[in-house]
Amino acid sequence: ALSLRLFGFDNYLLWVVFFALLTTLMAIGGPIVVVKQYMEKFAFWAVLLTTVWLTAAVLLNYDVREWWNRPGTGELTFWLAVDLVIAMPISWFPLVADYSRFARTRAEAGWGTGLEYFIPHAWFYALGALLTLAAGVIVDPNAPVAPLISAIAGLTAGWAALLVLLVDETDEGFANIYSTAVSLQNLFPQVGQRAFALAIGVLVLVLGATIPLVQYESFLLLIGSFFVPLLGALLADYFILRRGRYDVAEVYRVGGRYWYRGGFNWVAIIVWAVGVAVYLAISGLPALNLPGLAPWLGATLPSLAVSFVLYLILGRLATAKE
Repeated sequence: ALSLRLFGFDNYLLWVVFFALLTTLMAIGGPIVVVKQYMEKFAFWAVLLTTVWLTAAVLLNYDVREWWNRPGTGELTFWLAVDLVIAMPISWFPLVADYSRFARTRAEAGWGTGLEYFIPHAWFYALGALLTLAAGVIVDPNAPVAPLISAIAGLTAGWAALLVLLVDETDEGFANIYSTAVSLQNLFPQVGQRAFALAIGVLVLVLGATIPLVQYESFLLLIGSFFVPLLGALLADYFILRRGRYDVAEVYRVGGRYWYRGGFNWVAIIVWAVGVAVYLAISGLPALNLPGLAPWLGATLPSLAVSFVLYLILGRLATAKE
């Protein structure tokens, strides 16, 4: 959309290559360089000012009272909407420790992560919903420019705001590549982190160039199905079975306390798989034409509860031999 506006041409593949290369280089540089030199000094402030501007523009250009009194259409159940809202922030929770480990105290890690998780997500979801309602955005997968992007661009200085948001979006690509490299290095410590980052960068370049990104609702449900049950098992293991404490040195010792069977906690993996199945059975997956059994129920809380309780029961078997 920006290249069409500014340069008069549209080359999707060119931008995929550009941003895949940029985010891969950022991941190779690592979080200290990216966060300290880029995000703290520039990206955070630019995005904060842009968000304040967009919020003011939406509130001043549209009738807030009319939004508030507008009745719902009933096309989306409340609990399915909850699933979609939760899916995005919960998809980042495995990545949090990759960055909060640099905090100086536990309080900074906990409160900093919690507040900075809550405020932007609530703010951006509310802003997106209000803008969508106010501008009458209609989803059209075949549109050359996403309708929401066009709505933002239609605001005063909206194109400048889009440019700032685009620059900021690179940190999400960086986080995905870097954190995936860290996770893989935990499995294969003999391989360097930069080598993993480079390999993942090539992979996401191929995926970005070939996979259409129009089934976003299905994408959110899919990542929700993976991360919600994972969180349930982790909560049960850490807070109940481990009583809020891990022996960090043992995590890295082959054959140690957390080695389980061949380095894998198969009980947790089975519980996780059951939770994923429960989630998808309830929500369904529109992209694959899989109807949900009870989308009105919402899949997040049931799958979280199933994985939490099931791991409390079966997880004792995994910890009893330690």
